[in-house]
Amino acid sequence: MDKIKEHTRINDILLGPLERPTLHWLAANMPAWVTPDTCTVIGTLGALLTLVSYGLSNINPNYLWLASLGFFINWFGDSLDGTLARYRHIERPRYGYYIDHTSDVVCQVLIFLGLGITPYISFDIACLALISYLLLSVLVYIRTYVAGEFKISYGKLGPTESRAVAVLLNIAMYFFGIQNIIFFQAKISIYDLFVAAIALLLTGFFVNTALLEARKLTLLGE
Repeated sequence: MDKIKEHTRINDILLGPLERPTLHWLAANMPAWVTPDTCTVIGTLGALLTLVSYGLSNINPNYLWLASLGFFINWFGDSLDGTLARYRHIERPRYGYYIDHTSDVVCQVLIFLGLGITPYISFDIACLALISYLLLSVLVYIRTYVAGEFKISYGKLGPTESRAVAVLLNIAMYFFGIQNIIFFQAKISIYDLFVAAIALLLTGFFVNTALLEARKLTLLGE
């Protein structure tokens, strides 16, 4: 369990130059009653808001804006909990790791299932993307123990970029509505194709990283 306590965090993302100073400022200015656990709860509530808003988009597409707000709230809570703990020097490595990533999985399920109940994206494609995201998440957690490295960015992309892409998708769905194309005599949503492409990208990151780590362990004889 020492590697869980002493792992190296790698989060080399495109939005890092904007995100890191923002989180540092937020941590420095949070009132004392806001704790890392409070942030985790806020992040989970943001994911729940996204789920509900996606469901309500069947009634009115304006709820897609509320879903995007849910992504922002989720980012705020999920990204700030660890930053706040480190800023205040109140880290609890095993507890924080367990609570943070347990809530992450719950949030991922809520968000992707919500995406699948919109009128824009089919449920099976949303589930495919969820499986891909969970595969990569599980690999991140396993490598934290095996390699002592908590790497959540792949190809300069991480959870923050994922949320940004989701918000852009919401905007596209709001302004362009349901868009279908004919592909081999089958009617397919362009949003389904986009989400499927994201799923394939995540799966590619998973396969490549898993094989590289296995090869490294083989060469080390471990």
